Amino acid sequence: AARARGKMAAGGAADAQARFGHSVKGLLTEKVTSCGTDVIALTKQVLKGSRSAELLGQAARNMVLQEDAILHSEDSLRKMAIITTHLQYQ
Repeated sequence: AARARGKMAAGGAADAQARFGHSVKGLLTEKVTSCGTDVIALTKQVLKGSRSAELLGQAARNMVLQEDAILHSEDSLRKMAIITTHLQYQ
């Protein structure tokens, strides 16, 4: 009887160890999945930030081009005003 109890105890311990191992595997799988999801979200955020920086750079370049066009237009208007004044004197 003591021998049978010893086998049952050993069998119970092995069974408990198997359940513990299965539980740990489940938790690890959960954590790995969660970390994978977090990495994907982080990657998307970095790409979005990169795209935002690219768009801001384009906007800045466009503003510089517009500023140049405005300065050129002001210069042309000034020259036309001078020509108009000269024509009025003639």
